[in-house]
Amino acid sequence: MTSKILAERYEVQRQLGKQTGRQTLLARDLQTQKLVVIKQLFLGSDFEWQDLKLFEREAETLKSLSYPAIPRYLDYLEIDEPDTKGFALVQTYVEGKTLEEHLRSGRTFSESEVKELANSLLKILIYLHEQNPPVIHRDIKPSNILLHSRSGHSVGQVYLVDFGSVQNQVAKFGGTITVVGTYGYMAPEQFGGRSLPASDLYGLGATLIYLVTGLHPTELPQQDLRIQFADRVTHLNSNLIHWLEWMTAPSLDQRLSSAGEAWHSLKNPRPIEQTLMELQPPGSDIKLTKTSEFIEIVIPPAGVGFGLVALLSAAIAANSPSFVTVFNFQKDDGASTNLPAIAPQLIIILSGSFLAAVGVMFLFALFRELRIRIDRQQISYSSHLLGLRWNHSRPASRQDICQLEIKQIAYKVSQLIIQAGNQKYRLGEEQKLSESEIDWLGRELSQWLDLKINITWKDG
Repeated sequence: MTSKILAERYEVQRQLGKQTGRQTLLARDLQTQKLVVIKQLFLGSDFEWQDLKLFEREAETLKSLSYPAIPRYLDYLEIDEPDTKGFALVQTYVEGKTLEEHLRSGRTFSESEVKELANSLLKILIYLHEQNPPVIHRDIKPSNILLHSRSGHSVGQVYLVDFGSVQNQVAKFGGTITVVGTYGYMAPEQFGGRSLPASDLYGLGATLIYLVTGLHPTELPQQDLRIQFADRVTHLNSNLIHWLEWMTAPSLDQRLSSAGEAWHSLKNPRPIEQTLMELQPPGSDIKLTKTSEFIEIVIPPAGVGFGLVALLSAAIAANSPSFVTVFNFQKDDGASTNLPAIAPQLIIILSGSFLAAVGVMFLFALFRELRIRIDRQQISYSSHLLGLRWNHSRPASRQDICQLEIKQIAYKVSQLIIQAGNQKYRLGEEQKLSESEIDWLGRELSQWLDLKINITWKDG
């Protein structure tokens, strides 16, 4: 059987892939005797000019790039044969299997291998995003990542392929919106036709989540567009889990913004257990702890104020011996009578109860801590006093948290409200929190929950 030869130079070996109007071939360059990859776009009934635009952009992009982990541009052909018309892009051939193929064959990746992959791919993205204009791949996923020469505990050489969805800073200023990418790996902004370097980070993060869970991102649950995967990878270091959550934050404001920043954060994890004192208002004694698993706010005892001291003084005076006496009354005829015998007992009981109540208030003021804790399962609001704990309200599901609100009650007096279903958890004047503390806690909760803060007035 005679092999097909394209442009009198490329001898076709076999087909590597096929889609509607496209095919990818493995061929041998008869001039160099090296294997090459040929991507073909056909001019058929289903041809669209947008396809040609992306095809030509891929060719121009590869032509301008020179990086060991990216296939190199070799040639661009126009195909004009009796039964075939179209265009062809010729690039270097990389021998290896895609991550998708590895995963389908049942291969698993250790934590160190995942980090090695992330490190290699981030270096490729750093190179792409530092081009002028920046090159944005837009379709990072397991089937577009090749592994070559794996040995021992190393994943081997990592390649990023298929630049058919590539965009650069110049190209994005067109008059039409093109949504390009693969569902599950596309950042939310890509659905609106907007792509940034951070969009590639999302695709990389989603790819690595596939590796550590063995599940396609679309098979994992989502909460407010955030991929929920941490409960399936408890064997991983919490720093890596937190980093992957950071990479795939649906909001651009919450996501890592550059490949360089992502690479540095992978190498030097930021502390995930932190009290964040540098962000805390001066003079505040609130303890805030954030990890990838939970956020907890601990409000210390309020302390004893002048009003409470005055109440205590009154309670002590009411219980002094001189306060409880038997009163004599004179009748009109000069005879004397005593106050009913039960009256002094009532006075003693009431004054004693008053002193006990004030004593409890003193204990609360000196030793009671208030805690709001949100983890992956629930939100709870509780008091802690001398080893005792009780809830102020019934815990609610984490999935039910739907709104963060800062309500301005009066001048420089505000309240932070966390709404979970029908329940509302309130922090503010009752806990003697300042307006700056409310704002600070609101920002931290907004970041951790990835919820926007609503600002309202009391009458609103």
